[in-house]
Amino acid sequence: MVQANKVVNNQPLSFFKSVLVGAIIGLLIISFFVFGVDEPNPEWGKLWKIKPLIITPLAGAAGGVFFYFIDLMASRGMNRTVSVLLGIFGFIVALWLGTVLGLNGTMWD
Repeated sequence: MVQANKVVNNQPLSFFKSVLVGAIIGLLIISFFVFGVDEPNPEWGKLWKIKPLIITPLAGAAGGVFFYFIDLMASRGMNRTVSVLLGIFGFIVALWLGTVLGLNGTMWD
């Protein structure tokens, strides 16, 4: 009788990979809003794009850190489905808060 070797991948994601993916997603989302403005309000100032382009990717990176720690808990015995759903929810909340903070005073009133 021959047993098949099953490979189970329970190793968590890399910390830096999670942070980088979160920051890139945040940058892509905020770029869609910021670079889509044809005529900005003159009250916003000349460099109004800098604030959202810094804050939102940082919030995305923080969401990536949250996802990393939830994924780490899954590799230590937490239910995998629950951990992925909780990680995605936390990432979305962090990204939403970063978008609101980044666009506060300009596009978000």
